Amino acid sequence: MKDESSKTTRVVIVDDHPMLRERLALLIEKEPGMVVSGEADNVQQGLDLIESQWPDIAIVDLTLKGSSGLELIKDLKARAIPTPVLVLSMHDESLYAERALRAGALGYITKQAASEEVLAAIHRVLSGNVYLSRDFTEKIVNQMAGAGLPAEYSPLHLLADRELEVFRLIGLGQTTREIATALGLGLKTVDTYRERIKQKLNLKNAAELYRKATCWVQEQG
Repeated sequence: MKDESSKTTRVVIVDDHPMLRERLALLIEKEPGMVVSGEADNVQQGLDLIESQWPDIAIVDLTLKGSSGLELIKDLKARAIPTPVLVLSMHDESLYAERALRAGALGYITKQAASEEVLAAIHRVLSGNVYLSRDFTEKIVNQMAGAGLPAEYSPLHLLADRELEVFRLIGLGQTTREIATALGLGLKTVDTYRERIKQKLNLKNAAELYRKATCWVQEQG
């Protein structure tokens, strides 16, 4: 019988930045018994890779070529692929962590975290437990114990996942046609999302939408 302690842990990285993938792979492969078994930079490639390998864990960015990592996580859940997902993202944890968990991820950590914290998050998710930063966990507990909205509440919390993705692409300066192509949507569908975003954020016109989206993207870095 094979000793479980000698089992190799296979990790797939889905991120659209080659340098980040390289650095993350070096970090992971320094861990005893861990190997990076594959890399991808977009949703379809990541889905195909994970579906063919069924790795022990997938580390997924939210900003991928062509679409959001949230869509990848939802697709994995819909296909009942048991690979646990840890999101490693530059995006604001207070806005995206809950969305990632709802989509099916087991953990969320920002790219600003130290290497030791990233490894701790990987091990926690591998053990079947949820990983969130201590600060964010405390915020959730305080919010549940108290009343009203959290101090850092943003109207962007009102946006559905796809609306938030459209909002981000608007902030990057993409046109309706470019957004439609990137997300695989029709032009009318994108226009519908734009109208919903304006209503939810109480924006009067396209100019206000563009300004708010651009400022938000700049704040996100």
